[in-house]
Amino acid sequence: MSSAPPDLPSLPDRADVLVMLASYGDREPRDVNEELGSLELTWLVAQAEQRYSVLLDLSDDTFAGMGTVTGAVAVLRAAIAEQLGIVSAVDVEAGHG
Repeated sequence: MSSAPPDLPSLPDRADVLVMLASYGDREPRDVNEELGSLELTWLVAQAEQRYSVLLDLSDDTFAGMGTVTGAVAVLRAAIAEQLGIVSAVDVEAGHG
């Protein structure tokens, strides 16, 4: 999992997302393709909601941005950070503050 300051929960990184995706179909993380299908995305959102105890209400446009592992990592980090109230920490981490 990604590291976060002690007072902030850890947000998902690429390795976390690959582990969640690999649990769909009982695969190894290294066997997950970069391009993601709709069933994988649905599974991933459900896994992220359960793991981070959040409810992600993603718009169609946002969901469409998750068509790759890279896109899914970015969307999940932003959406989970927003739900957990740590958007400013993500902005700083991304170099926006």
